[in-house]
This record gives sequence, C-alpha cells and structure tokens, in this order.
Amino acid sequence: MTHGSDCCTAAEDGAESDQQQPLILERVEKEKGKSCRTAALRRLKKHCSCTPKKAKSKILGFFPILKWLPRYKLRDWILGDAMSGLIVGILLVPQSIAYSLLASQDPIYGLYTSFFSSIIYALLGTSRHISVGIFGVLCLLVGQVVDRELALAGYLTESSITSSNNSAILLAGPGNGSVEVGCDRSCYAITVGATVTFTAGVYQVLMGIFQVGFVSVYLSDSLLSGFATGASLTILTSQFKYLLGLKIPRPQGWFTLFKTWYSLLTNLGNTNICDLVTSLVCLLVLIPTKELNDRFKAKLKAPIPFELFVVIIATLASHFGHFNTEYGSSVAGDIPTGFLPPQLPLWSLIPNVAVDAFSIAIVGFAITVSLSEMFAKKHGYTVDANQEMYAIGFCNILPSFFRCFSTSAALTKTLVKESTGCQTQVSGLVSALILLLVLLVIAPLFYSLQKCVLAVIIVVNLRGALRKFTDIPRMWRANRGDTSIWLITMLTSSLVNTELGLLVGVLVSAFCVLGRTQQVQVLELGRAATKEHYEDLSSYRGLQTHPGVAVFRYEAPIYYANQSLFKRSLYKRVGLDPVKEKTRHLKFKKKKSKQQKEVAKDPNMKSEGKNACEDEDVEATATVNLMLDEKSRSLHSIVIDCSAILFLDTAGVNALKEVRKDYGELGVKVVLAQCNSSLLDTLERGGYYPDIKGGDGGENSIVFFTIADAVRYVQSLSAPNGDCDTKC
Repeated sequence: MTHGSDCCTAAEDGAESDQQQPLILERVEKEKGKSCRTAALRRLKKHCSCTPKKAKSKILGFFPILKWLPRYKLRDWILGDAMSGLIVGILLVPQSIAYSLLASQDPIYGLYTSFFSSIIYALLGTSRHISVGIFGVLCLLVGQVVDRELALAGYLTESSITSSNNSAILLAGPGNGSVEVGCDRSCYAITVGATVTFTAGVYQVLMGIFQVGFVSVYLSDSLLSGFATGASLTILTSQFKYLLGLKIPRPQGWFTLFKTWYSLLTNLGNTNICDLVTSLVCLLVLIPTKELNDRFKAKLKAPIPFELFVVIIATLASHFGHFNTEYGSSVAGDIPTGFLPPQLPLWSLIPNVAVDAFSIAIVGFAITVSLSEMFAKKHGYTVDANQEMYAIGFCNILPSFFRCFSTSAALTKTLVKESTGCQTQVSGLVSALILLLVLLVIAPLFYSLQKCVLAVIIVVNLRGALRKFTDIPRMWRANRGDTSIWLITMLTSSLVNTELGLLVGVLVSAFCVLGRTQQVQVLELGRAATKEHYEDLSSYRGLQTHPGVAVFRYEAPIYYANQSLFKRSLYKRVGLDPVKEKTRHLKFKKKKSKQQKEVAKDPNMKSEGKNACEDEDVEATATVNLMLDEKSRSLHSIVIDCSAILFLDTAGVNALKEVRKDYGELGVKVVLAQCNSSLLDTLERGGYYPDIKGGDGGENSIVFFTIADAVRYVQSLSAPNGDCDTKC
C-alpha cells in the first residue's frame, strides 16, 4: 500500500514535472524566395495557359447567363420576372425621356440607352435584382460635359435655335463619327455624349481586368444601407414636383435637397389641382394594396401588379378626360419611333473628355456595386464585383455606338423591380422587350400617361428604404459605430450630394476602424486559480497575480499610428514610466556634478559642501527609491501577451525594442509570449530577436509559446539560487 502510494506520488511528481517543462516548437524552414523572373514566368504560364476546362470556366464566368439560365425555374419565377419587367419597362418610358433632357440629349436617346443596357446587363451581370439604365447623377455629369463641349465648338444655345427634325438629319449623316457641316447641335451633342460614354466604359473594363473590384469589400452593410436611405430621400424629394404638377427645373450640384424644397415652397401657389388629385387617389389605392401584397407575399406566387392596373386606368382617364389640354397636366408626350444606324465615337474628342469620363466611370461602378451587394445580401446570394465591372463597362461601350449615354444601376427602378416580384435577370429582358415595343409600335399610346402617376409608383416603392429610420434606436443600441457610419452616409447622400455620400461613407468606415485601434488600452492579466489561464483582472473575479511579475495584453495591432499610444498605456498600467525615471536620474546627476564643481572652486566650503552633497545624494536616492517602491513595489519582470496583436510594422517593432530597453535600464526585464508565426517573422526581420536561428542571441532570443512558460522563466531569474536548467 505504501509502495502504491509512493508510485502515485512519483507519477504525480512526474506529471507536474512534465507540466513545468517549457513548450518548445521547431519552426518549419520557409521556402527561399524565388527570383522575380521565375515568379513572373510562373504567373504568366498560369494565366496564359489554355485547357478546355479553363476555357469553359472563363466563358461561363464572363457570360453568367449561361450558368443560371439552364437552371431557370419557369413555373416559379416567370410570372414575377414578367410582371416586374413589365412595370419597370413602363416606368422607363417617361423616366428615359426626362433623364435624357438632363444629359442634354433628345428624348429618343434615353430610350435607346435603357433598351441596350437592359439586354447587355442581363447577359453579363451577376445581380438578379438591380435595374441598369439611366441614373440621374450620371445624366447630370454627362450633361455638363456636353454643354461645355457644345460651347467650345461654337454651337448656339438650345433656346436660340429653331426646332427641326433632328432624327432626319442624323439619318442622313455619314455615321463614321466625324462632324460635318450637316451635323447640327443635336447631332454633335449625342456625339459628345457617346464619346464620353465609350471612354468611361473603357475605364471600367480596364479596372475589371486589373481586378479593381476588390474595393467592394470596403462597402459595409451600414454604409450601403445609409447610402440607399439617403438616396431614397433625394429621390422622394425629386418626385414632389410631379405629385404637385409643378414645372420647376431640376437643381444641379450640391445641396440639391435644399434647393428642391426651396423651389417647391416658392412655387407652391402654382400647384396643378388635377395632378394633385390624381396623385392623392393613386396613393390611396397603391399604399393599402402594396401592404396587402407584402403581408400575403408568402401565399402569392407573384405579387398582384396593382401598379400596372393603376397605370392603365390613369392613362385611359387622362386620355378621355383631356387632362393635358383641359387642365394642363404634365404627360409623357410624343416619343419618336425607330432606330438609327451605328456610329463610331469621335476619337479626336477623347483627350478633352478623358478626365470627366474617369469620374463618371468611378461613380457608375460604385453605385452599381453598392446596390448589387445590398440586394444580393438581402436575398441570400453573391455577386462578383469584377464581373459587375465588366458588365457595366460593356453597358457603356457597346451602346455608345448606337448613340447612347452613360448608365449604371438605378436605385428607384431597382426598388420597383424588387418589390414587384423580380427573381432573375430575365426581368431585364422583359423590360427591354417593352422598350422595343415602345420604340417600334406603341409609343403614341403613352402620350397621355401622367408623370404624377409614375411619381406615385416611385414614392410608394421607396417606403421600404424609408422604414430604416424606425430602426435607428435598435441600431444605436446594437452598435454605435455602425450607426454613426449609417447616419453620416445617409445625411451626406441626402443633404449634400449622392455620390459624395458613398465616398464619405467609405472614408468614415476606414477612420472608424483606425479609431478603434487608437482607443485600445493595455490590460493587466491574472491567472485562474485552477488552470494556467490568464484573463483581464478588471473583467473577472478570483484571478491571481504573481509577486514581482506583471502580465499585460494589448488587443490591437501595433503600428505607426498607435505605437506611442501603446507605450503610454503600458507605462500607465505598469505604474512606472521608465523615460521619466531616466530623466530624473539625469537631472540628479547634473545637479550633483554642478555642486561638486562649486565645492572644488571654494576650498573653504569643501567640507561643508561635501556633507551637503552627501546629504542631498542620500535624499535624492531615497526619493527615487521611494518612488519606485510606490509605483512598482517589487516588480522585476513584465510579460506581454501578444496573442491579440495581429501584425507589427517597423514602428511597432521599434516600440517593443524601446520598451524592453527602457525598462531594462531600470532593472525590469520584458519578455513577449504567445506571438504568432507572422509576428515572430516580423520581430526577427526587425532585429528584436538577434541571431535567433544561430542561437547566439542570448536571453533576448528566447521565444515563449505560453504565458505560463514566460512567467516561470522570469521567476527563475529572480530566484536567489535560480537553476539555469529551468530556463526555456
């Protein structure tokens, strides 16, 4: 029995001895860096080699329709796609007319733009829900370039020229992109617009080739939501003039929301009663019916197209009631029919519009990717940002040969498309079919369609985005940082400028991430009573500390922007600032040296000066020792837990070197524990562990993989008869 007890005791002692042994791991030798030539040849071979499998993958990737169309669920999806495509197609007719005027173009070119972009995006795009076509911001940017180039070319303003059959003149043109005597103001305007569009499309395709689509990862959920809500406010405000039947110009530049409301209030007395009554009736019909659609959407295979019914009834009422002639109601008006032959861009104009085209390309891509990411996340699928770049690029390049201007995803029509049951890109093909019918056959039937009816449909379909305001208290309680990003992006998009809001949102998101690294403080850790586990002393009860050894953790990367904060926080937590201590010592030495020189000059005061100097020396030493006792007690070692430090830069490595050196001069040893492999590589390259591979770096080259090993090591150093074998 005694023997068995001895065996158990021996086993326990052996287990305890094994537990006390430090963890030692052998690093895997990394492959030596290849030459630039070898790496370039390997990458070139990888991307230029062609196999049947790779060719098939490239083709399917470039034409996403080849992937999803064979798996199309005809019975489940066709009704929703058809209805959403039909309604969006009808909405595109008056919107294409209105936005083409913003781009300083004739109305028919807006219809061309919406038609071609809908087809091309259905073939190349990866988002199932966004509607690509005319977007107000891009129309304004194109219009500014067109007006500038018209003025430089010496064309008169539009108001000073007589109306003429511009389409006939274009049909008689050579179609080679050259500007001849027969090319009038309208002809040159669309030539400039098409050239800007072509150049912007080339920029977007080049950005896709160079894989610039990764920038979409910087568009967070809160940023996208804030941008969509802010843009919804702008769109809502822009529709009020149609609801009231006011004929006021669309404001340009920044602060359009305030400009629009000022124009609305100053012209409120000119409200068209017919448009106002029609708007109210349509609102009273559509709001309850849309709510019914949303409530019973799980039971309905496709939403009931109440918008379509309202459009048909309102058009008939406007036609037979003579709303336009009798009451002055604003209607869609006459739309010319037919297509024009393709025409090359004006190559000589590209240098003049290159800078403007680049800004248009950036804005168009940012809006398209942000909307596609937002709706993809909402409906549970993914989009390829680089493929979106290709899609929107070719939506600009190819239509530019058919006298179209720049396009991107449009929030208003996307919201309408989603809310009316869209399932796939087939909806875009249906919209293109509606536009084709309009261009070829039924354009005169939409002459009497009131613009206020279309404005009502847009406003009703914005209610989902506007409901986000009710979620602000919940968002604030969940995460104040994300809510701040949402609010800033929303306010900038709505109150200042739409595309600027997206840029500001990205910058604010980046600064929030950087700001979080600026607020991290060093934590002091304690050991659990039953296990060798260390946690924050201020967060858990019952943790134990080691006499003479303090363990700290920093939960952020250490880099140039926060390295000084790291040092200040560590010195404050330790309670001993080595820099200040060294300064006090230097001041004391200078003062002592000065007194000794004064004593040497006056022999009579030598004895008295010596005694005074000795007394002051003793007093100063006592003061310093007292200060050390008060702040650090018996502290002789500091262990820094690096498990939460993701990376270091040169400034971070230098900061750790300074901490070790400064505390070392005061007799306090600093060691690091739980560094990941990339951190160890950075420390080694930065010279923190000198000659670590050769083993000649001394104590500074020791690597600790656990906090417990580091603590035992520094405790062994402070022991009176510490055994060197216990060191790692």
